Amino acid sequence: MALRSVTLPQDCGEEAFRRVARSCLAHRLHPDEVIFDSSGTGSLFEPAEPRDVPAILMPRRFVDLASNVVCHSAEDRFALLYRLLWRIHGGERHVLDRAADPDVQRAQQYAKAVERDIYRMHAFTRFRERVIEGRPMFVAWFEPQHRVLQKAAQFFVDRFTNMDWMIATPSGTAAWQDNLLHFGPPVARPPKEDDAVLDEVWQTYYRITFNPARLRVNAMLAQMPKRHWPTMPETSSVPELVRTARNRVGDMERSAPDRPPRFAGVLAERRLGAAREVPAPWDALKEAAHACKHCPLHAAATQMVFGEGPLDASIVFVGEQPGDQEDLQGRPFVGPAGQVFDRALAQAGIDRGTAYVTNAVKHFKFEPRGKRRIHQKPGTVEVTACRQWLQGELDVIKPKLIVSLGATAALSLAGRAVPVTKERGSIQTWGGRMVLVTIHPSYLLRLPDPDVAAAEYDRFVADLQRAKLWCEGAK
Repeated sequence: MALRSVTLPQDCGEEAFRRVARSCLAHRLHPDEVIFDSSGTGSLFEPAEPRDVPAILMPRRFVDLASNVVCHSAEDRFALLYRLLWRIHGGERHVLDRAADPDVQRAQQYAKAVERDIYRMHAFTRFRERVIEGRPMFVAWFEPQHRVLQKAAQFFVDRFTNMDWMIATPSGTAAWQDNLLHFGPPVARPPKEDDAVLDEVWQTYYRITFNPARLRVNAMLAQMPKRHWPTMPETSSVPELVRTARNRVGDMERSAPDRPPRFAGVLAERRLGAAREVPAPWDALKEAAHACKHCPLHAAATQMVFGEGPLDASIVFVGEQPGDQEDLQGRPFVGPAGQVFDRALAQAGIDRGTAYVTNAVKHFKFEPRGKRRIHQKPGTVEVTACRQWLQGELDVIKPKLIVSLGATAALSLAGRAVPVTKERGSIQTWGGRMVLVTIHPSYLLRLPDPDVAAAEYDRFVADLQRAKLWCEGAK
């Protein structure tokens, strides 16, 4: 039997292997006739596929499996994948469902090892701040067992978008600069340099979270192998923490229970349904709302955006939350959705100056993407935390009708999830208040079909007209 040597580059990835595997299948090369060489010393064998051979498809499950297996360091990884692919195209279409099959077992082991290596890279990479070519750069060295750098890099891009960083490994480097991700050749391991501030942060964090009562040395070493310890400053504390664990457990058993901090008591009261008193005077209400820190949104937002309009308004419009422009200007409904809202109000015959406009959530919830802030829908925690301010506004204004703009506003007003498309246009009584349910104007901006968007906009104007007529007819 003549053997055909297929030489792959050292950094051979999923796409390169799939091209070679298709060529080998097209030439009907049996797995025993092919030797895959990943030393990277030769040229890439990739013969053209015969014209009389139909397109060769790879099942999705195989593609997903191969994307991890090709990153493994085992020399037989390509031969293993090609053998499985040969069997799939040879009639064993469901071979990947056979958990006891030796080839499937080995491929799954390789894939899990790669996933474990990616997890450890995410968990154990420690950055240090340096100045490179006059620019601050956070650098890290990590030694994975497998070629996982490219698969692991997106994790760091998502979490450290606003800083420049570089991760070096024995097989290559990944660098994030000017909002671009670059991959480069490997570099030599840098000399160990201490960073007193960051090292102390990691050591303090580890000492605080270390639980001596749950110490399992073997399990700890399995999760945090010693080969990663040289680049993890907190591991210098491990020997002492292990040595003193028994004494610390004894001290814990002899000590009286810690008194819970005040914030724990506040949370307990909220869970029991204890209502927080809302200041009655309008100025006091606004002052208390601007100082609100009952959910994490206050930390990242520019400011708290309260409602605006006359306090004797007969109609109140409640939206979801401030957007980017609202957060910057401190006023509700002044961004793109606010412009659609103003135009619809005018067509419905409603003067915005006579209405009160506010939101269910008062701080902007967003996800940073480079220099942009991408809107994120508020969750139940944020809606619940802000409900007291919305109720305080309504208690003072006492409107004839509330117009609920979207699902988040309906959740805050009704205290339950409301199917907006089903109940749209209806006027209901929630908590003793009359409420009309309709869409949020931002929904109209997301519709890709112009005809559908125009029809939905007309329905929105009709909902506002109904609210106006109802208020005029209400006693």
